Amino acid sequence: MRRAVFPGTFDPITLGHVDIIKRALPLFDELIIAIGLNADKKTMFSLEERIHFIEKSFQGESKITVKSYSGLTAKFCISEKAQFIVRGLRNTTDLNYEQPIAQTNYKMAQVESIFLICSPEVSNISSTIVRDVMRNDGDFSGLVPNSVKKQ
Repeated sequence: MRRAVFPGTFDPITLGHVDIIKRALPLFDELIIAIGLNADKKTMFSLEERIHFIEKSFQGESKITVKSYSGLTAKFCISEKAQFIVRGLRNTTDLNYEQPIAQTNYKMAQVESIFLICSPEVSNISSTIVRDVMRNDGDFSGLVPNSVKKQ
């Protein structure tokens, strides 16, 4: 069974995340959307809200599981028996950031990182931008799935 982990904070899930998830689904038997918990990071949405947004967005998709974890992604992959990590790349800055992490994850856990290039129409979207638009009462409807819009 080909099992992959798509890790992130998902604060909130964006259309960029949705793009990567939909494109990763045909590649794997199971895709675990893994919400990383970081005590040093202040999130806009609670863990429960983020889980709800993701589950609502992919309701009925049997290949997707949503879980949370803390600590190293490589250790989470081992505990879940996942052979792959999926990451989305918007630009070369993302690649430069992700490459040493992928190399370390492979060295630690022999888990391969699979990089998917974001579709052009969502390559400008990040959770940071979405949160900024939300905080400043901007129209974020074109940046997030319906599950987040209903806030």
